Amino acid sequence: MNSYSTFGTALHRLAILCYVLFALFPLFWLLKVSVTPNDLLYSEGVRMWPSRMSFEHFRFVLAHSAFPVFFRNSMIVAGATAVIVTLLASLSGYALSRFTFRGKYWLVALMLLTQMFPLVMLVAPIFKMLSPLGLTNSLTGLVVVYTAFNIPFATFLMQSFFDGIPRELEEAAKIDGATRFMAFRQIVLPLTLPGIAATLGFVFTAAWSELLFALMLISGNSAATFPVGLLTFVSKFSVDFGQMMAAGVLALVPACLFFLFIQRYLVQGLTAGAVKG
Repeated sequence: MNSYSTFGTALHRLAILCYVLFALFPLFWLLKVSVTPNDLLYSEGVRMWPSRMSFEHFRFVLAHSAFPVFFRNSMIVAGATAVIVTLLASLSGYALSRFTFRGKYWLVALMLLTQMFPLVMLVAPIFKMLSPLGLTNSLTGLVVVYTAFNIPFATFLMQSFFDGIPRELEEAAKIDGATRFMAFRQIVLPLTLPGIAATLGFVFTAAWSELLFALMLISGNSAATFPVGLLTFVSKFSVDFGQMMAAGVLALVPACLFFLFIQRYLVQGLTAGAVKG
């Protein structure tokens, strides 16, 4: 029996290791191509690591391309979207969790309905609405669109965390003289920090990597985000893979730092939101 258990454990760990290697290999290849000089990209064939490293692609991306502008725009859009969505989702998720009101289930159904439409189908109507308001080719317009599309899921995510917090904690706080808002701010909100971290991480990643609306609503480099900016390394007859991969590596840095900052809440939050009681 112990031999079967040991074999099963070893097989399970081997499967996890294979999955991790499969998931990380594209990132490894991204880094490998980014430090491979242009003269070795095609001459050496397929190698696990170049015979000579060079940071020329990084220097070009940082000093001679518009990538710093794309990077700044992505930070503004993703950061603003994550903060706004998390704030609104916290309030709306709390309302759905704690209050019963007329039309509540219709509202939930309507929010679910917004997640069922293909995004490609909504590009033209959204462009038609934003154009008269002067929000096309604008970071503000992207923040508005990303906020609208991320709020429903973020609301349901936050609602699941609020559902897992006993109502008795708020009732005890109100007995001690606290208002509902004070109980929310001082009792409930600190307990939902894992949920807030998970929501921030989800929304930041979604806004950071979104391409479709950024491509359709932005027409110039001044307001382009980095997913759109990566297309500038693709010309009509060639693709500069070295510079594109270097830009991709640099684009990973803020996302990695962001998740490193919230990781102690994130793992707890991703599991706690699925448990009620």
